[in-house]
Amino acid sequence: MRFEAGFCKNTICQTQNSDLFMFDAHLRPLIDPPLNRLGLILAGTGLTANSVTLAGFAAGMGAAIAIATGHTLIGLFLIAVNRFADGLDGALARATAKTDLGGYLDITLDFFFYSAIPLAFAIQDPASNALPAVALLASFYANGSAFLAFAVMAEKNKLTTDAQGSKSLYYIGGLAEGTETIALFLLMALVPAWFPALAYGFAAICVVSAGARVLIGVKALRQTGR
Repeated sequence: MRFEAGFCKNTICQTQNSDLFMFDAHLRPLIDPPLNRLGLILAGTGLTANSVTLAGFAAGMGAAIAIATGHTLIGLFLIAVNRFADGLDGALARATAKTDLGGYLDITLDFFFYSAIPLAFAIQDPASNALPAVALLASFYANGSAFLAFAVMAEKNKLTTDAQGSKSLYYIGGLAEGTETIALFLLMALVPAWFPALAYGFAAICVVSAGARVLIGVKALRQTGR
């Protein structure tokens, strides 16, 4: 299946074709409408997007602590809470007003959360999990670098997209997105003994995804002529 990541500059839209299959882009039309309805309801209560972001982050850190201390099923539940909050804060922001502060907190705390879960498994069982966790974190670092560096250049060149939903920044999709990563974390928490194999396998996918993001980013930025 082919995925088209659209971007627009000076109102002229172009497309990039990639063979990358992204669950995020296909799930957005399914999960955004109910979240947006809930966001509208909660916005009327005075609940803010940033408070939901912070509450979700607290749940994510609680998940890491639970996993590190061997309570992986509690960790699984808290990971799910974190991800629900991550969707709900965006819906609340769309129902009220999106801010740079909100976007900054959202992406920054997401990265903190994504790094905390592999670390928690390494703490839980250093002998079996430390090296796989390092491999996974290194692959996250590579993906994050490609992700954020292109977002900076996209902002500079006024590139936009809604392929991954309405976001505070434009990023290139890849094989390893949020949906896949959360499915991985949930499976790890459900079957902790599988952590080494899952970590190594997903790290390989992330490395391929990071490489593809770099190539697509180079192509996109060359088209800007800058």
